Amino acid sequence: MERPFSQLSPLVQALTQALFPLLDKPFALFGHSLGALVSFEIARELRRQYGVYPVRLFVSSGHAPQIPRRGLPIHTLPEREFIEELHRLNGTPTELLAHQELMEIMLPVLRADFALYENYVYAPDSPLNCPILAFGGLQDRKVSHRDLEAWRDQTSGAFSLRMFPGDHFFLNAAASPLLQVLSRELQ
Repeated sequence: MERPFSQLSPLVQALTQALFPLLDKPFALFGHSLGALVSFEIARELRRQYGVYPVRLFVSSGHAPQIPRRGLPIHTLPEREFIEELHRLNGTPTELLAHQELMEIMLPVLRADFALYENYVYAPDSPLNCPILAFGGLQDRKVSHRDLEAWRDQTSGAFSLRMFPGDHFFLNAAASPLLQVLSRELQ
């Protein structure tokens, strides 16, 4: 019932303050799609405020932050057009899109998520010193191999890129191999 965030900076501030007391041990951050930007900005904010870094930053199906956003904004579209766009993007279950009452609850949240992404403005800063591992779907038409490769510029540490069969939501079908990679990296 909380009002959703529609700007990334206040969200990152709130998450950083909530997470910091829990970071007394080595930690990693993982973000998928919009979550890749969120986890990246949290890592930068943790560095700025507290001088701590994740042992790894895992980014999945999210273009590097310095790459300008492509496409027209959709978070302000009329309801019918917004729902059509959600259907086209294939990230919201069809059952949810068809359920009027649930969509009344979810529309403000979904619009806010798109607003977070669409209103994001990258601010150049020095690269992180933690390794970044990027993941993507081979059939993703939204985030290309080049978009993922550009994460290399955001670290002075190691960088690697791993592609899996699937589209933007490859992690649904490739959960097991993805978890194996994450487990190996964290060991």
